[in-house]
Amino acid sequence: MPVIDLKTVAALMDPLTALVAKAGKAVLSIKNDHMKISGKADGSPVTDADLASDAIIAEGLARLCPDASLLSEERVHLATPPYAGSFFVIDPLDGTKEFIAGRDEFTINVALVTDGVPQLGVIGAPALGLIWRGLVGHGAERLAVASDASIGAAAPIRTRRFPGAPWIAAVSRSHGDSRSDAFITSRPGAVRKPLGSAVKFCRIAEGGADIYPRLAPTGEWDVAAGHALVTAAGGKITDGRGGALRFGQSRDGGFLVPEFIAWGDPSAPS
Repeated sequence: MPVIDLKTVAALMDPLTALVAKAGKAVLSIKNDHMKISGKADGSPVTDADLASDAIIAEGLARLCPDASLLSEERVHLATPPYAGSFFVIDPLDGTKEFIAGRDEFTINVALVTDGVPQLGVIGAPALGLIWRGLVGHGAERLAVASDASIGAAAPIRTRRFPGAPWIAAVSRSHGDSRSDAFITSRPGAVRKPLGSAVKFCRIAEGGADIYPRLAPTGEWDVAAGHALVTAAGGKITDGRGGALRFGQSRDGGFLVPEFIAWGDPSAPS
């Protein structure tokens, strides 16, 4: 679709936040003892909650932006790359393994990408009662969300300046990899903070961690909203060599980010 202008993007922030809160309420209503779980072609699980959230977000985006292209983890078979102009990247339930295990660190991620670069990101953690959101160039915020999906006042957040030592590294609770571990180990005294889903980006954005390396392939829908959030909060996201990431380009038959590092302080030593 054509590029969405900045004024329109900013006007979408509140409706998208409400949409993420609505999807979160639906996810929380699905009880584990009645939940259906099936497997995707890549072996990852999908549940009733993933599909319910995806349906709510797709319907809401069709109403808000009827001409918008969507790239959703649960609809990737319908994707027709490459994506140009402005489009939405959605993970209806990031951290499905965390959700199935009964842990709280699962999220709903919605990003608006323009010309391959995330501009706006909304990440909801319904079990934590929180939503983080950011618009690049205009700051980032954290909001409390009640069980009825009503949303509280926004509080500004910002990444922290790297204090020199020790590094606080957000690490995946369920998807560790040797390259990321070595990257952290190369920073003497680094403290690892295990977290699930896109909550890792949120902790970077609000100053609770300094780096989040993922030096292994992951889906664009896992990264796009966090990319916008961290950037809006004052940080940066790069590949392993310091280069920029691009979204909406199918690689090897899938929409994969080969690697990335989220930095809270853009001036921190690499």
